Amino acid sequence: MAKLGKRTRAAREAFAGKENLSVEEAVALVKANATSKFDETVEIALNLGVDTRHADQMVRGVVGLPNGTGKDMRVAVFARGPKADEATAAGADIVGAEDLMEAIQGGKIDFDRCIATPDMMPVVGRLGKILGPRNLMPNPKVGTVTMDVKAAVEAAKGGEVQFKAEKGGVVHAGVGKASFDEAKLVENVRAFVSAVAKAKPSGAKGAYMKKINLSSTMGPGITVDVDNAVTE
Repeated sequence: MAKLGKRTRAAREAFAGKENLSVEEAVALVKANATSKFDETVEIALNLGVDTRHADQMVRGVVGLPNGTGKDMRVAVFARGPKADEATAAGADIVGAEDLMEAIQGGKIDFDRCIATPDMMPVVGRLGKILGPRNLMPNPKVGTVTMDVKAAVEAAKGGEVQFKAEKGGVVHAGVGKASFDEAKLVENVRAFVSAVAKAKPSGAKGAYMKKINLSSTMGPGITVDVDNAVTE
């Protein structure tokens, strides 16, 4: 068995015997042990009591984190004419139509969010098998199929986070950087948990939010008390 490094051992010792902490306690612990040379992302994972094989139990939504994510979001927009100009002026990193579709088909996916005007969906639809598994497919339910391109680009750049329950009912996302103030991370965590709570599907039965885990990119995870985190 490989020997653990000093940093890893120290982090595990700090987390040992601790579970179901308040959001404030969990954030402080994760932040204090994010000691890598780079600015680690603080990540949240929620285990939900849903079966995503059933359409009425799918969990999907979007939330604007009050303090942003700390990540430079790269945005691609499918649009033509004035809407393409609007996207460029709003700060989109890539704007195109068939040319962008061909680039993606060729394996060039250098963006984190994809937005499209409704008239471009016949073109974007051909990319479903590529963008869908990466959770990049534009969708009107989360505001990425829209005529208000300016607002969608600005929201994406400003810290908006999309979430979707994966197989096993797990929702995860980055909610900030370890360099953020504790209070700002706490705000972001609560905002994210609240958004997922509000997205409870009609088909969910029994306990909806079963477990919440907080961690940093390189650190161990800690469970958060569900009742403390949900502030509906």
